[in-house]
Amino acid sequence: MKKLNILLLAFVAVMMSSCYSHRVIGYLQEPTKQNRLPQYDSVAYEPYRIRVNDEIIYRLVTMDETMTKMLGTNTSVSSQYANSYRVYADGTIDLPFLKPIKVQGLTEVEAQDTIRAAFREIIPDADVKVVLYNKYFSVIGDARASQYYIYKEKMNIFQALAMTGDVMNSGDRRHIRIIRPRDNGEEPEILEFDIRTNSIIDSKYYYIYPNDVIYVARTPNSFYTVPSYSGFIGLITSSVALLTTVLNYVAYIYR
Repeated sequence: MKKLNILLLAFVAVMMSSCYSHRVIGYLQEPTKQNRLPQYDSVAYEPYRIRVNDEIIYRLVTMDETMTKMLGTNTSVSSQYANSYRVYADGTIDLPFLKPIKVQGLTEVEAQDTIRAAFREIIPDADVKVVLYNKYFSVIGDARASQYYIYKEKMNIFQALAMTGDVMNSGDRRHIRIIRPRDNGEEPEILEFDIRTNSIIDSKYYYIYPNDVIYVARTPNSFYTVPSYSGFIGLITSSVALLTTVLNYVAYIYR
């Protein structure tokens, strides 16, 4: 009986250490000596800059009737024209009626100003709106894997993961990775961070950019971990009942 009690206590201790706790999966925790969470430095936000192979959508608005006819729109005196154009390897895009325009390295606002200025050389009242067409990020691993649209400027990692339904409990929050492409054919940048610390806010890991891939690995011990203490109690109860049945059966055989 004494050996049985020791065995049960050891089993309970192991299972208790296998539960998902706030320390394991909680966000915005204060770094302490106990949890040993990293402390990240704050950095200023940098807007996304257009890269080779990005796609640009522009919308041209003008009252010029000649331009309206050339664009093939209706007979209205106002013209709105939208299409997407890929950024070539030399960093330029080809737009109708214009010479190639260099947009690589520009923000959306800077590209919009540049394209508007080019159009106004031939259409004095031209107004232009420019947006990035491929404004997506991807998620793989222990979250709802898919591709998602970046619906706002300065989208952060928590908003991005909320679109997936959050990281699964089995996901390794200590080693979240963002694979971020670089320009000019360079190797992509891999950012690895612990998302549980509150110092993630305004750090270099905080904001999501177009073409980012968020990878959530699975924790090595996830197979042995129960999702909650209620599940733990149920597992303990059923395990103890099974163990008691086996021991009673063994005792009956050797009686």
